[in-house]
Amino acid sequence: MQTSLNLPAKSQQVNSPKHQDLHCQSQDFIGGMLRATMDSVEERDEEQEDEGDEELGDGGVPFYVNRGGLPLDEDTWERMWRHVSRIHPDGDALGKGIRGAVDLPKIPLPSVPTHQPTTTIPLRLEAIQKYIRELQYNHTGTQFFEIKKSRPLTALMDIAKEMTREALPIKCLEAVILGIYLTNNMPAVERFPLSFKSQFSGNYFYHIVLGVHSGGRFGALGMSRRDDLMFKPLEHRTLMDLVQDFEGAYRGYWHALRKVKIGQYVSHDPHSVEQIEWKHSVLDLEGLSKEELRKELERHTRDMRLKIGKPAPPTPTKDRRNSMGSPLRGPGSPIRRTSCVERRASGEKRALEQKASGDLNIYQIRV
Repeated sequence: MQTSLNLPAKSQQVNSPKHQDLHCQSQDFIGGMLRATMDSVEERDEEQEDEGDEELGDGGVPFYVNRGGLPLDEDTWERMWRHVSRIHPDGDALGKGIRGAVDLPKIPLPSVPTHQPTTTIPLRLEAIQKYIRELQYNHTGTQFFEIKKSRPLTALMDIAKEMTREALPIKCLEAVILGIYLTNNMPAVERFPLSFKSQFSGNYFYHIVLGVHSGGRFGALGMSRRDDLMFKPLEHRTLMDLVQDFEGAYRGYWHALRKVKIGQYVSHDPHSVEQIEWKHSVLDLEGLSKEELRKELERHTRDMRLKIGKPAPPTPTKDRRNSMGSPLRGPGSPIRRTSCVERRASGEKRALEQKASGDLNIYQIRV
């Protein structure tokens, strides 16, 4: 799959030399990583934590987060190329070949989906997922948009707007924020975060998607290297069915699903000062039988339905919104909720299972 990386602050600058460098870097990066999949420790889909060091990572390979906004400053730009040189099989040759080229192709920009009033909910969700996929997965090792989970929803929606303007490749957490933004005008669709922790060959990997619920059916939107670890059609009758669908996909890549975290429904008000509740239920699959897991997921489904009838905090005035701590408007502390729902953890954590034996130990399958 061709991957495009557009980097300027203004859409008319999309085909600048720096942008074209990034596009070709990502295309060559994918080719090299496909060649090295079976014999190197590779990067994985990352669920960025609320806070942390500049360099984040798991499963053996770190990645960076751009904390300086767009366009990239010179230090972040050069650090990205140094990081690519360290982790890509072709090393410095890749960067020199792209940065020294003078005939890089122009990159088309995907269009934000629009819907006719008669378009059904499943078709709207498919169009949104198609747009997310057209942005393509970010293979550079530098996440372009900083997502702090503790920020109020209104600040995260500002970042989502910037994603649509810049049309840069994204990772799984950015796709969740973008999915919320693109479904805000669909009140019949409830959205909730759904994250996974899996294990392969002794290493842990993290991934997150946006669960959706409408018309008595569950599905998901998201971004991943793997087609069956992001979009799920709106056809699962229960939350258990949806989780089992993802678990089966993980098994196909020899990953054991260890933990599932499920949040509450997200407000449709783009100016809400609420924080997203990312993990209302934390389910340790090693400590739960299939029947216990089913009961926990049914209980979480009831909890989500109860939230629909609760009034949301008042929307701030325009002046207050303008002074809120959005990363696009300057530094500031996010507005915290005065109360939060207790997180429910299920199951007892067992001892780490021994690393996989045989040839599975010599490489990591990224998901």
